[in-house]
Amino acid sequence: MRGSLGEREVLIVTDPQVDFCPGGALAVPRGDEIIPAINQLARRFKHVIVTQDWHPPGHASFASTHRGRSPFDAVTLDYGAQTLWPDHCIQGTAGATFHPALDIPHAELIVRKGYHTGIDSYSAFRENDRKTPTGLAGYLRERGFERVTICGLATDFCVFFSAIDAREAGFATAVALDASRGIDLDGSLDRALTAMRDAGVELRP
Repeated sequence: MRGSLGEREVLIVTDPQVDFCPGGALAVPRGDEIIPAINQLARRFKHVIVTQDWHPPGHASFASTHRGRSPFDAVTLDYGAQTLWPDHCIQGTAGATFHPALDIPHAELIVRKGYHTGIDSYSAFRENDRKTPTGLAGYLRERGFERVTICGLATDFCVFFSAIDAREAGFATAVALDASRGIDLDGSLDRALTAMRDAGVELRP
C-alpha cells in the first residue's frame, strides 16, 4: 500500500531508462526485468525520487569523443579515472526516456545528472569529480528525510555511488537488490557489494 513507510523515508530510483535496458545503447543485462519490482516497491513509499542520466552530445564519457578509443576502455580525465561508454542517454532522445512500463506517478522529483559535458556522473548526489554536487543532499535535509532506499540501474555504478554518497552525507541507507541489476565489468559487482557493506549500507535481497 502506497505510503506505508514513514515520512522520514524516501525511495531513490536510479536511471530506469530505455538506453539501460535490453535493446538500448548501454544495456544492463536483464535490466528491464526489474521495472515491475521497482513499481511494486515504489507503491510502499509515500516519497519517491527518480534520477535520469542526461548527457549532451559529445560527452567526455563517450568513447566516440576520444579518437582511437572503444567502449569500456579506461582513460584518465581531468578528475581522474573514467570508463568510456557507448553514446547513451543523450538529451532529448528516445533512449534517455524512462522505460515505458515504469509506473511511479507519485514521484516528487526527477534529478538529472551527467549534463556537464566534461564530467560524468554516476551518483545521484555528486558528479564523478567527487566535488560537484547535484543538490540532492540539501533537498533531502531540507525536507527532513533521514533514511533512503536506493534501487535501479546499475547496481555496481549509479546505485553503488549513490549509496556510498548517501551514507557519507549522513543518511541511513539501504539498497533493494531485487529491484536493481548490475553491469559487472571485470568483477565490479562483487566489489561494489563489498564496498557498500563496508560503508554500512543495508543490502536487502
